[in-house]
Amino acid sequence: MTTGHDLPYDVNCSILFTELPLLERPAAARAAGFGAIELWWPFAVPVPPDREVEGLVRAIEDAGVGLVGLNFAAGDLAAGERGLLSWPGRAGEFRDNLEVAVGIGQRLGCRRFNALYGNRVEDADPSAQDELAVEQLALAGRAAARTGGTVLLEPLSGSPRYPLRTAGDAVAVIDRVAAATGTRDLGLLADLYHLASNGDDLDRLADEHAGRVAHVQIADVPGRGAPGTGTLDLDRHLGRLEAAGYRGWVGLEYVPDGPSADSFGWLPRERRQRGAP
Repeated sequence: MTTGHDLPYDVNCSILFTELPLLERPAAARAAGFGAIELWWPFAVPVPPDREVEGLVRAIEDAGVGLVGLNFAAGDLAAGERGLLSWPGRAGEFRDNLEVAVGIGQRLGCRRFNALYGNRVEDADPSAQDELAVEQLALAGRAAARTGGTVLLEPLSGSPRYPLRTAGDAVAVIDRVAAATGTRDLGLLADLYHLASNGDDLDRLADEHAGRVAHVQIADVPGRGAPGTGTLDLDRHLGRLEAAGYRGWVGLEYVPDGPSADSFGWLPRERRQRGAP
């Protein structure tokens, strides 16, 4: 894979370097040549003990990397949960998590917070879930805005009960929040792996939605491996997004085939540091 664009890369340390303990991963990313990382919610509960938060903040600061993206608490991902945003029985958990996540972002200069929409819940009215999501997104947007941040909304693949599958699905929710609440601190997280896996048109993404994209993530299709292991022309799609005006980060969110440090051969080392804080 070539890199015919100037977009900076960061490493998602919740899917790469998982052979290491969490607090060792920022330093491992730095040793591999990267200046920035992102994370899914890295704790077992929405409101972790202060010592766990302090340990994570210290590990990132000591490694000398920037944190450019952080997920809000999203439930038990291993069990198939995909977010608390629209889950009627867990609205309080999401709201409690807002302050913790935004507080971490404020300390580390992180300005992008990903709010997974949540699966359709058995015995819950989908329209009621959607109304709750609008309310919660408005709260999250206002919380992130206090630090100049943006809340991200992400379509996902592989989760049949997750209702956002295309870029258009997410943009429609973002527009609904703006119309209903006036909150505009929201953006699209365009994970090219998920969008392509769902059959979304990535050329249309650049043509119609580039101005709504606030963060990008990549993995190849099929298999969710490193760029060059599948059939997706990631370099071309990233170049189209850049040409359409996107200037943000590209998060590496792929499953490595072997040790994570050995999976970056497709990306010249001098390109890994570009855009670093």
